[in-house]
Amino acid sequence: MIAKSTIDQVYETARLEEVIGDFVQLKKSGSNFKGLSPFSDERTPSFMVSPVKQIWKDFSSGKGGNVVAFLMEHEHFTYPEAIKYLAKKYNIEVEETERTDEQKQEANERESMYLVSEYAQEHFTSMLWESELGKAIGLSYFKERGFSEETIKKFGLGYCLDQWDAFTKAALDKGYQLNYLEKTGLTIVKENQADPVKNRKFDRFKGRVMFPIRSMSGRVLGFGGRILTNDKKAAKYLNSPESDIYHKSKVLYGIYYAKQAIAKENNCYLVEGYTDVIQFHQRGIENVVSSSGTALTPEQIRLINRLTKNITVLFDGDAAGLRASLRGIDLILEQGMNVKVCSFPEGEDPDSFAKNNALEDVQEYLSQNAKDFIRFKASLLMQEAANDPIKRAETVRDIVNSIAKIPDRIQKEVYIQECAKIMTISEDVLYSTLAQIEKKERIDVAKKNKPEPRPFDIVRDQLHVEKVDVQFELEQKIIEMLLLYGDKEESFEDLVLKENEKGDLELEPESVTAKVYEKIYLDLQDDEIELANDQFRHIYYKLIEGLNANEDFSINSFLAELEQETVSQISSILMEEEKYTLHNWERKDIYPKDKNTGVAQLVSETILTLRCYLIKKRMLELQQKTEGEQEDNRETIEEIMNYLNLNKLLNQKLNRVLS
Repeated sequence: MIAKSTIDQVYETARLEEVIGDFVQLKKSGSNFKGLSPFSDERTPSFMVSPVKQIWKDFSSGKGGNVVAFLMEHEHFTYPEAIKYLAKKYNIEVEETERTDEQKQEANERESMYLVSEYAQEHFTSMLWESELGKAIGLSYFKERGFSEETIKKFGLGYCLDQWDAFTKAALDKGYQLNYLEKTGLTIVKENQADPVKNRKFDRFKGRVMFPIRSMSGRVLGFGGRILTNDKKAAKYLNSPESDIYHKSKVLYGIYYAKQAIAKENNCYLVEGYTDVIQFHQRGIENVVSSSGTALTPEQIRLINRLTKNITVLFDGDAAGLRASLRGIDLILEQGMNVKVCSFPEGEDPDSFAKNNALEDVQEYLSQNAKDFIRFKASLLMQEAANDPIKRAETVRDIVNSIAKIPDRIQKEVYIQECAKIMTISEDVLYSTLAQIEKKERIDVAKKNKPEPRPFDIVRDQLHVEKVDVQFELEQKIIEMLLLYGDKEESFEDLVLKENEKGDLELEPESVTAKVYEKIYLDLQDDEIELANDQFRHIYYKLIEGLNANEDFSINSFLAELEQETVSQISSILMEEEKYTLHNWERKDIYPKDKNTGVAQLVSETILTLRCYLIKKRMLELQQKTEGEQEDNRETIEEIMNYLNLNKLLNQKLNRVLS
């Protein structure tokens, strides 16, 4: 178990905007930051981060919370793992008591798979540096590739001994379960139907040099292994199979080491292999990732999209590879990103070019040879078309097909003009072709989304408007006021019910100075009002207790004491109004009023409105009671009249006209 002092220090030290900035490109928006949602596919920002409150809210998925909640949602960390990750980031020493066997067993399946993967990485690294075979075979190979010892250690490269079950035996001896070794794909189990005890176990990566594949936060998800023998039956590169923690279509090799450089340079170099990434890093260019030999996927592109809108795809001189990679460019365009393409001289690839040239030369080559995708695609396809008019026409249509993928209309128009110049064809023809392609796409989408027709389908549901739960909204506002202004001292105008000279009841104003939480608590207590919503009631009493106990109350410290579900709900309450800042009202000369102005008025009006609502609710209950009763109900009617008068007085104070 992690000591409370460590947890407190982590919450005090960690800066939410810094932590989230490692995963999402954030831009300043007033006192907050905004960015693209890391939980859904979107092109306009709906993700908000508040440095003041140290909470975040994703309006597209509804998720929200504090710094720990983000890591648990995004990286699927357990609570202790999130605390340890933050402690490591901010150089905080973790005080921890030894976990019991029972606590170890309680670790969930995903965590167990992560633990197995972490152990495997350490084992393979140990074999590389400490075993004679590892040094003679694995380490020699990496050094022949031109990798320095520092680089090999940075990327956690390793070696799996060329023995049938050396790793599996070592893992089992350390207490790791065969079940998880098999689920992560590190061990292959050949079952013996007759006698399960005689099941045979093999190391999947036997005799291979190992490349750990990490998540954006640095967790080991799986491995890539390269064989060093000339065995033609064995695949040159072998990846971990799909598992609960490793989905190759959602992972980019090197993203953990590249994320900060990508955001800083506002550009990402996309290469094909592990060694391309490592060699570029060693040369000093760190904003580079690889799709690890698999076809590029939308999920991989969205990982980059969170950090930058600009991708430069690097190809070697292989023509077949270039053609295949053009399909990936169309996917990038669909995500609304800017694409450049750079190919290397024949016989060179990113790995060899970075290895054989100085940093300044590599940077200069990339700068001078990175072409806009339209120029690159046109020049490549035109070489193939040569003087064949039919092929040339196909080439033009192919390029317009790519332009059609771009969501931005202005960008489309610029590319059409560029294409017309390169292909020496009129813009009108290209616009006409673009319109045909877009029309066909709209029809295809409409067909795909069209529901199956049902006879006598009733459409009344489309007219259904959900009723607003007034009490829920008011109780939520009370929680928000306590969180934002609870410890703030304000001057309130209290209302005291008094008889005038004629004997009629009147509300007389009386000035009182108090803290916001004291005012709310006393008002609700005087009226014997209990919050109806269970979760709001739970948060309310926690807040009153926290505000009463701590003079230096802070939302961050308060949230650290709560369970994550409650933290998520509180972040939703606090950030609800922040979503309107996403619309940049100031650019339209509309300046929203600061929420800090008129706190006393806001508190008084909210409590008064809740009183009015509950009075009306009580009157309705009494009215229904009289309708069902046969006996004398004068007392009930008199109670209703008293409530009517009180309701009238309260609404006058709220400047409301009652019908």
